[in-house]
Amino acid sequence: MPSFDMNTADSSQRHHSQKRSSKLRVGIICPYSFETPGGVQNHIRDFAQQLRARGYDVQVFAPGRRTADMPNYVQTNNSSFAIPYNGSWAHLSYFFNAGYVTRKWVRRGHFDILHLHEPETPSLSHKPLVMRDAPPMVATFHASIDPYPRALRLFTKYLRKYLVPLKEAIFVSEAAQRTAAHYLPDGVAVHTIPNGINRAFYANAEPNPAWQGTQDAPTIGFLGRMGEERKGFSVFAQAAQIVHQRYPNARFLVAGDGQEEGEKILDSLGASEQLKERFEFLGRISDDDKARFYAALSMYVAPQTGGESFGIVLAEAMAAGCPTVASNLDAFRSVTEQGESAALFVNRDAQDCARRICELIENPSRRKTLSEAGLRRSRDFDWNTVVDEVLQVYAKALS
Repeated sequence: MPSFDMNTADSSQRHHSQKRSSKLRVGIICPYSFETPGGVQNHIRDFAQQLRARGYDVQVFAPGRRTADMPNYVQTNNSSFAIPYNGSWAHLSYFFNAGYVTRKWVRRGHFDILHLHEPETPSLSHKPLVMRDAPPMVATFHASIDPYPRALRLFTKYLRKYLVPLKEAIFVSEAAQRTAAHYLPDGVAVHTIPNGINRAFYANAEPNPAWQGTQDAPTIGFLGRMGEERKGFSVFAQAAQIVHQRYPNARFLVAGDGQEEGEKILDSLGASEQLKERFEFLGRISDDDKARFYAALSMYVAPQTGGESFGIVLAEAMAAGCPTVASNLDAFRSVTEQGESAALFVNRDAQDCARRICELIENPSRRKTLSEAGLRRSRDFDWNTVVDEVLQVYAKALS
């Protein structure tokens, strides 16, 4: 692990801290509100906790208002608005005094390094880039958008100039790097570092007996917001119709928000009452239950149709030893080593998805092979590995 003795740091950085400690003081800015769950927010929360567990002084700033379950190291500006973004809704903060409040938070924090997430987004993480007295700035880019949207195309030149102050750029995947390549300035050092997971948490999870399948009655899982088209529930439901015809005892366990939308999709597909009875909607589940969910499944299906830059659900399922079926998005191909640790199907093709599911039901040895391959692959996403790599980037930015 990189060790930072700030007494020996470059003298040009010393004015950023009035009281110099032996551990790095890190400010992290999130572009999205913590009031609503999301992959970027979860990544920032978990990463901050990992750094704090190592003794680093970490503070997080985000749009929106505080909620009871928010960590005490997260501060907010009490303002946000919602816009459609990349197939979902993003809760941002950009107008009025958002910039003033953000820059004030940076100055008061006396940070040694500032870590911005998605600074291309019109939100708080965009605001410190104009500061002349800011500490060294590192950015993580999460978004993967294909095709490259017109709105970003219009601002490409502006972003290329605005992002010049960045020292180092981190991409959670090659897909995210391809998107950011349109607007990232020349000369910014780039690194590909995946999202992190607590591998042991998933690997050691005890399966929930109520969700556990058998060879004769396999359980096939989906996790995601059913109201978001890009999460692929419609593809999953269509595949389930085909699988049910062949394996009427198969159960389909669905975790996440949107049961009403999910039921409407089943109705729109003309699903039989027998199939509907094989669906069980679990609603939003806790992190503990999510780990037990993966561990209990005969297989997990990730039918996302686009807008995925990484695929954290795949990494989690693989860490739990769960055989996985996934659409062949670029991000998912990368996470699964081009299909070495998951069964990939043609994106949006429900028949191909059902074919892969049936193949795994019929072939227990293939499920075991995928389970073992996923467990091996998940080591690359363990937080211990990811944090070490990010700290190396911090060291470069401070050098």
